[in-house]
Amino acid sequence: MKIVECVPNFSEGRDMAVIDAITAEISDTEGAVLLDVDPGANTNRTVVTLVGTPEAVVEAAFRAIKKAAELIDMSGHTGEHPRMGATDVCPFVPVSGVTMEDCAELARILGKRVGEELGIPVYLYENAASRPERRNLADVRSGEYEGLAQKLKDPEWKPDFGPAEFNAGAGATAIGAREFLIAYNINLNTRDRALVHDIALTIRERGRWQRGDDGKFARDADGNKVRQEGMFQNCKAIGWYIDDYRRAQISINFTNYKVTPPHIVFEAVRKLAVEKGLRVTGCELVGLIPKAAMLEAGHYFLKQQGKSTGVPERELIEIAAMSLGLSEVAPFDANDKIVEYRVEKVGDLVGRSVVDLVDEISIDSPVPGGGSVAALCGALGSALTSMVANLTHGKTDYEEVWDEVVEIAEKAQALKDFFVKAVDRDSQAFDAVMAAMRLPKQSDEEKAARGAAIEEASKGAVMVPMEVLRKAPEAMELAGRIAKIGNVNSISDAGVAAQCGLTCAIGASYNVLINLPGIEDEEFTKDAAGEAAEIRARAESIAAEVDKTVLSKIG
Repeated sequence: MKIVECVPNFSEGRDMAVIDAITAEISDTEGAVLLDVDPGANTNRTVVTLVGTPEAVVEAAFRAIKKAAELIDMSGHTGEHPRMGATDVCPFVPVSGVTMEDCAELARILGKRVGEELGIPVYLYENAASRPERRNLADVRSGEYEGLAQKLKDPEWKPDFGPAEFNAGAGATAIGAREFLIAYNINLNTRDRALVHDIALTIRERGRWQRGDDGKFARDADGNKVRQEGMFQNCKAIGWYIDDYRRAQISINFTNYKVTPPHIVFEAVRKLAVEKGLRVTGCELVGLIPKAAMLEAGHYFLKQQGKSTGVPERELIEIAAMSLGLSEVAPFDANDKIVEYRVEKVGDLVGRSVVDLVDEISIDSPVPGGGSVAALCGALGSALTSMVANLTHGKTDYEEVWDEVVEIAEKAQALKDFFVKAVDRDSQAFDAVMAAMRLPKQSDEEKAARGAAIEEASKGAVMVPMEVLRKAPEAMELAGRIAKIGNVNSISDAGVAAQCGLTCAIGASYNVLINLPGIEDEEFTKDAAGEAAEIRARAESIAAEVDKTVLSKIG
């Protein structure tokens, strides 16, 4: 699923009626999720965080910017924070399934719309900047609102979108694209701010000023102070004392966790603390974190423990949270703190208990049906393959294949997750066909629209089981690999995994074929039928080979 974060900053932090009206525009946009609203009275500014699909986030941001322009009059605005518009900045942030360039394009799409439809001057900044000198937000915002009228007269500061005219009410808006910012605090067992700030200076990218043996600042040939770079790029840190916790804390901002992930810095802080006679007493995450950062941390700490990393996603996240001390200060709820979990919903079918799901399958409803059950068989088979691999890893008799079985387990986990999602996707595809069937068919236009909708939905009902069918042999091949090298005490489980994969393949092929007769596109139906037959034959061949392997080892 493609997920984008957007963090618009509005120049109003005191009037909650205005703030509520702006954020209501976001909440009312389908596909967008309002995550956080953080107003500041002193800054007279509210930072809003929303996530969702790219299209939904752009729409929600536009509606919010429009409402802010209607309700906020910049001519009377005061506040401590630099600002130049009713919507001051609006960055897009890639979360999953999208690139930075995708977000830069979203910034351009929104900027064009804001400029043309609302008449607000728009400047693109950071990764969306149209030229190098506009990349830095501070440069773009120089002169702030008070200097905007004069700035717009300068051809060098012609807006990227919108008129080069002073909009007294709305000012100007900077729209850009940047990486996700992770705010993470580390508490230590001391009240001495100086000790923890010294660690902060060591780890942060900006580092510290060098000092000589005499304690004075080191200087270069021109008499300028010399800076000693810190350990980590894209890492900002400061040490301070927190009254509420009665201890000192290192507050860290990761401006690009893909370059410097939190778990690496945590390990460095832990070691630096020990050198000063300190220890970490707990950590906290301020705001949200992308799932990828938690999964990477989970992998890292499991490897440190000599454990297999081929475990379920939730287990990786739990290991990461436990290892990073995220529940030591306050309870860590992955559903609340991980961006993707705030957006993605667990499927109606797979979210049920086993008994409830089996009962639902058994009643006189066409969904869930054979397609969902086929996908479920694929998930069960992949889970068994991962289980055998994990029961092999760490066993002394199998040390030479530890790396390989971890690879198998990780791949099996990924396939398991794919099949689990397909359980609901198959039922949703059937529902789409039924919905198309129910469309009106009184006029010729309605009949044509209904026919086109049925054709498209029917193809969708073919493609979901086709995707499942394509993945089934991959799952079976993994079962075959683990059957050959895995823990012999679990060899029967590897055999069952392959048979589950075969049932998945055959069941998916049935569901491809049964949906073909209603499709008018002859080339599509011919290709689908041919591919289904070819993959089914391959699956049957793999199953036979795995069966031989298993039976020979059972003896």
